[in-house]
This record gives sequence, C-alpha cells and structure tokens, in this order.
Amino acid sequence: MKVLLIDDDKSIQSSLERVLTEGGYEFVGALSGKDGLELLASEKPDLLLLDIMLPGVNGFDLCTQIRAEGRRIPIIMLSAKGDIVDKSIGFKAGCDDYVVKPFNADELLLRIEANIRRHKEDLGVIKPVNKGGSIKTGDLEILFDRYEVYLRGEKLTMTSKEFEILALLASNSGKVFTRAEIYEHIWGTESDITEESITVFMRRIREKIEDNPSEPVYLLTVWRVGYKFVDHV
Repeated sequence: MKVLLIDDDKSIQSSLERVLTEGGYEFVGALSGKDGLELLASEKPDLLLLDIMLPGVNGFDLCTQIRAEGRRIPIIMLSAKGDIVDKSIGFKAGCDDYVVKPFNADELLLRIEANIRRHKEDLGVIKPVNKGGSIKTGDLEILFDRYEVYLRGEKLTMTSKEFEILALLASNSGKVFTRAEIYEHIWGTESDITEESITVFMRRIREKIEDNPSEPVYLLTVWRVGYKFVDHV
C-alpha cells in the first residue's frame, strides 16, 4: 500500500516517512498542493494524508478539487487545530477522517489501515441483492459497483462517504438506521468523527438528491430514531 503526504513542513515529512515505511507502507511526499496533485495522478497512492495549512492553496480547497475530479481515494486531513469548525469544513470538502497534530504514530497507522480497508471492502459490504448491482427508485438511480448516482439521468457529484451512506440506506430500503449504526458501518470504531457529523452528511446528501431538501422524498428522518431510504416513490 502506498501513502501520499502533502505537507510543507519538512520535519513532518521526515518523521512520517519513517513511521510509514516502518509500518510497511510505501511513502510519497509533496511539499505543495501543486506537486501533490501531480504525484496523485502519477503515483496512484492508496491513501492521502493532507495538511490544511499549505502554501498557495489550503487543504480544504485541495480536497474539494480532488473530489470534483472524481477521485475516490481515502483522504485523512492533518491539522494543528482541534476546532470543530475546521472538522466540519473538512468533511464538507470530502475528507474521510481527521487527525489533529500532534498525533500518536500507532494511532495514525491504525487510522490509515482502517480507511484503506473500508475503502476497498465497503462495496462488498453494501452490495444489494439484486443482480444488476443497482437500485432505481423514482427518478433516482444508484450504481453500487461504480460509485455513481443519477437523478433524472444526470450524474451527481458525491464524495465517497456521501455515496457509502446513501448506498447503505438504499440497499436496505425501509430499514431505519440510527446515527450510531451508520457511524459504526461507515467509519468503524477507530475514527474520532462524532455521531453528530452524520447530520451534516445527511444534509449534504439531501441537497444533492432531493428537489426540496426541506421536504425529502428519498432520504427520510424517523423522528428520535434515525434515517431510512424509502421503499418506493
């Protein structure tokens, strides 16, 4: 497995290269967003460690750009700040996990392993029973094996985690999932993402798949319980 680090701090580059190589990973490092994007395309890493404070472009904007290009690589954002505002911005930009500096090397390796594993296995876990590997409800179509969602034939832009949450609910239409259940399935127990973050993800998904997010047709809230995807429209 190959890990790309984009961080302009040379001491962080050096220390993480040692941690990752000793942990059995191939390491690739970039000191700027521009160089990082070039290495992302040429090296095809399995996971990206992305610092927020970068010269020229911040990590949030870089993460947004990577997702806009359709790249599904797991992204762990690194920051010296633990402010919840930063985390909210990071999740909205499309990151999968968030680690605050200074961090424990063993914990970081566990986070990397967990995110790579879930990225490769999630489709198998959420695969629906129907042969085509897709579900069509009303004007919404979800293609599980391609990580793609279409609304009235138009492809929607979704982050990997937004897709996985939607796919989990859609492949179990009618079943109510609590925020804790969604959290456990998508992130497991290694992440420090809070269950409250699920609300942010739900809002983002509704903004993309619903004509009126305030009056959802597909992704419904079950008061005081959780969320479910409709059986039919």
